[in-house]
Amino acid sequence: MLTTRARRHVLPDVLCPGLDLVFCGTAAGRASAAAGAYYANPGNFFWRTVHAVGLLPEPLTPREFRRLPDFGIGLTDLAKHHVGNDNELPTGAFDVAALRRKIRRHAPRLLAFTSKNAAQAALGHAVAYGLQACRWDTTALWVLPSPSGQARRFWDARPWRDLAAAVRAPR
Repeated sequence: MLTTRARRHVLPDVLCPGLDLVFCGTAAGRASAAAGAYYANPGNFFWRTVHAVGLLPEPLTPREFRRLPDFGIGLTDLAKHHVGNDNELPTGAFDVAALRRKIRRHAPRLLAFTSKNAAQAALGHAVAYGLQACRWDTTALWVLPSPSGQARRFWDARPWRDLAAAVRAPR
């Protein structure tokens, strides 16, 4: 069953000025909503991957998501008021205008969509993995394979490693 919360975000944004990287998903999954933490399903590769590719110097658990700005990383979703898989979200759940306002206000160096679905919804066209030709103001845009266990057949860590190299590259 799809859960909707009026006015309150299912998971809080983790955003502030000066971030190197912001990850943007589509919506909180059921396990994440229940845990009150991003990418909390044990089958999700997110936390293992961000450490394995060198974006985090130490492994973190989903409950430690609020520590990410200490490492120059933020988190948000396109659908802040809904829970569930992409195919369960109601029409209009993705608030692209709100995402663009957040990115404009906080101006991270990179915005990485954690799935093609999120990127295509935000950009309005088909995308390939990796760095995108367009930017949002000063923010470069990336598309990554979903770390969700449900998307395992599409999993490829190479775009995640490429993103980590771009984050480490001099400005």
